[in-house]
Amino acid sequence: MNTKALLFIILVVLMQGKSAVFAQATYRFGIMPSLNLNSALKNNWSLNAKAESRQLFKSGTVNGDAVNEYRYVLTDLSLIAAKKVGLNSRIAGGYLMRIEDGEISHRFIQHFIIVQKFAAFRLAHRFMSDQTFSESEKPEIRVRYRISSELPLNGESVDPGEFYVKVSNEYINSFQAKDYDLEIRLVPLLGYDITDNFKIETGPDYRLNSFISSSPRHSYWMTLNIFIEI
Repeated sequence: MNTKALLFIILVVLMQGKSAVFAQATYRFGIMPSLNLNSALKNNWSLNAKAESRQLFKSGTVNGDAVNEYRYVLTDLSLIAAKKVGLNSRIAGGYLMRIEDGEISHRFIQHFIIVQKFAAFRLAHRFMSDQTFSESEKPEIRVRYRISSELPLNGESVDPGEFYVKVSNEYINSFQAKDYDLEIRLVPLLGYDITDNFKIETGPDYRLNSFISSSPRHSYWMTLNIFIEI
């Protein structure tokens, strides 16, 4: 992803967020740490187990009242199996269990990823669908597309002891009963490859949803992602 394309994506998201502010917009700030355990299996299969939580520190309305207090939001536990089906592509499927407000919801996940490799960076396209079921809400079906790029900051590849930058932009179409919503995510991360089997990434995760309705919501999560190869 060149600089002009990246700036264009950021500008589009910011313009959408700015237009949403004129409605009764709400916001929230918090942290979203995660632990990822990855394992390479036989016959081009791989397995990813992930635990992620969200914890809130501040929320309120834009140009209005704010609440400063700590609140646990949710925990996600997921298991994804993937298989390489081409030189630079793979398919995957799995299950996510969400624990929120004392209730458990179940999500089934399918996606296809294709990676373009250039001299100095990689560009990945992820086409994804998921279906969520819970006792308190009607089933939700989402269709998603994410484009992401990883850029080494030292040389042409990321080696142990080196930093890298990862930027992703995702569009999520949500269908629930007769309701439709579009969520946009922009995530710039700074990563550090500690060893061949251990790396960390940190940065803001910005999410804008319900902006096509009268009550858009801005979410700002500070992430700390740990990846371990086992």
